[in-house]
Amino acid sequence: MGGKFRLGLKGKMSLLLALLLVFIVTCLSVLVLSGIRENQRTMLEQSFTRQAEAANLRVREEYLTESMIPPDQFMMQTGQRLAVDLGAQSGMAVTLYTVDGSFAGTSLPFQPRADVQDALQFTAQGQSAYITEGDQLLFLAPLYNAGQRLGTVQFHASLAEQNAFYARIRQLFLLAGATVLGVGFLIGYVYVLRQVNVIDRLNRAASQIGQGEYLSAPSVFRKDELGELAQGIYEMSSSISASVGALHGEKQKLLETVGRLRELEQQQKQFIGNISHELKTPLTSIIAYADLLTMYSDDPTLLDDAGRRIHAEAQRLYSLVEKALQLSAMDVYEFETQAEAVPLCPLLEEAVARLQGKADSCRVTIHTSLVEGEVWADPENVMHIMLNLLDNAIKYNRPGGQVHLLNYIAESADGARRMIIEVADTGIGIPKEAVSRIFDPFYTVSRDRSRASGGTGLGLALVRNLIEKQGGTVQLVETGPDGSRLRVELLLHASDAVRTTHTPKI
Repeated sequence: MGGKFRLGLKGKMSLLLALLLVFIVTCLSVLVLSGIRENQRTMLEQSFTRQAEAANLRVREEYLTESMIPPDQFMMQTGQRLAVDLGAQSGMAVTLYTVDGSFAGTSLPFQPRADVQDALQFTAQGQSAYITEGDQLLFLAPLYNAGQRLGTVQFHASLAEQNAFYARIRQLFLLAGATVLGVGFLIGYVYVLRQVNVIDRLNRAASQIGQGEYLSAPSVFRKDELGELAQGIYEMSSSISASVGALHGEKQKLLETVGRLRELEQQQKQFIGNISHELKTPLTSIIAYADLLTMYSDDPTLLDDAGRRIHAEAQRLYSLVEKALQLSAMDVYEFETQAEAVPLCPLLEEAVARLQGKADSCRVTIHTSLVEGEVWADPENVMHIMLNLLDNAIKYNRPGGQVHLLNYIAESADGARRMIIEVADTGIGIPKEAVSRIFDPFYTVSRDRSRASGGTGLGLALVRNLIEKQGGTVQLVETGPDGSRLRVELLLHASDAVRTTHTPKI
């Protein structure tokens, strides 16, 4: 089936305008033509009235000059002559009738044949009468002499000229009306077309917003209601765009949060699996040596070796549990760090002093190159960070190896001045495939060596968490078969933020 005919706004407005113009032109034409017709009738009546008064005066004068004879006899005797005189005086054909309606005389070359009996009955009652026959108009009026009726006068007038004038005016109005209608419709159509085009643009703008394409500027610039509507649509578009943008941002944050939760869930599962495995290993060793103690209680050498092994595994188990609890607490609870201005050199020297005994037992030499400066951090956290880093550098070093500890002030990537602390060793290094995972909980490069040295794989994970809580960063900047170098960045205290950058050489 074909689509139904649909008359759009442009067609409706154009049709309404055309009907309105037709109505206005028609009303004006009817009123003006009616006025012209009424004016013609009024002027004709006034002319006939004047002519009737003049004829009445002329007939009365003639009647008074004659002997006192009856009016009918007077009209029969003088009617023809008076009719000719009155016709010459008025410029119209004149016919006279007696009181009883008989023909008395006419200025015409022939006697008129019009049926005027009904009109004569009106004049007999003292009233005037009109008779219209085609383009001819007959006006009949009574003639008096001091209240005595003398007869009736009839004027013959032609309406041809008036009718022609009326026809010309009507034709002119038709032509002018058609012209006004055409020009007015054309002007109105152009105006309506412009308005409809504006509405079309507004409609397209609304559809564009509905499709998610928001406006960069109002689609129409006008100083009227349509302009206000366009501005309103533009403001609505901006508001919707901002709201949708905010919703997208919140959605992205929600997705990131969900992803982070899933990652944390996976890390939690991995954490539980790793800690279960790490706890099982020393417990297995303790149980085994405890069994040996029961079985060989009379062997002093075995008892001594088993006691040392159980003590070492218990120490490792204690360290593992302590670090696991610390790491878990840091992930679950947001502890407030007691940040303060911390002089860094004494703290670093104390950390070196605490681990000097372990370094001597492992035949590792610690070298320091320290500069004065204050950092804005929690001193206990900084001490814990440095002890972990120095402990790793000693544990995973070679006999006769070295550890270098230095600090300096430098400008970071964001333009702020920070305190840089570097710990370098000459140990076993870190394989490339393990670089991205060294800060993961329980990850160790060499499990055998970690067990031998008491490593749990939690030290660097704790270091990263503690440093991030101080507003700093930690990263592995160099690794290889000759050792590794870790860099820590901490916030400078305000008094040290303007110091000149100094990067010492290792």
